[in-house]
Amino acid sequence: MSTDQRITKALEIATEYGGIDGDHHKTWAIDQIVRALTGCPIVTKAGTDCNGHPYEYDTQGESAEYQRWVSGYEAGEDGPYTYSWDEGIAP
Repeated sequence: MSTDQRITKALEIATEYGGIDGDHHKTWAIDQIVRALTGCPIVTKAGTDCNGHPYEYDTQGESAEYQRWVSGYEAGEDGPYTYSWDEGIAP
């Protein structure tokens, strides 16, 4: 994915999800923006709805660049896990 495509995807996420109420949803949007900017691949996952029916959905996985970024974010004066990265909750 090109840099322009990454930026476009990040801005689309910010536009679509950035205004949803709830800190946990805004945290998710920030995580998704970081994933877009670090070139995370789209992966298919399985879920179960409230009626117990299975379904599949596409989401962003993790790239090596994302994992390095999160590790750098978490590192601080007290070692590699000074801070924590929260992935939030999808709206």
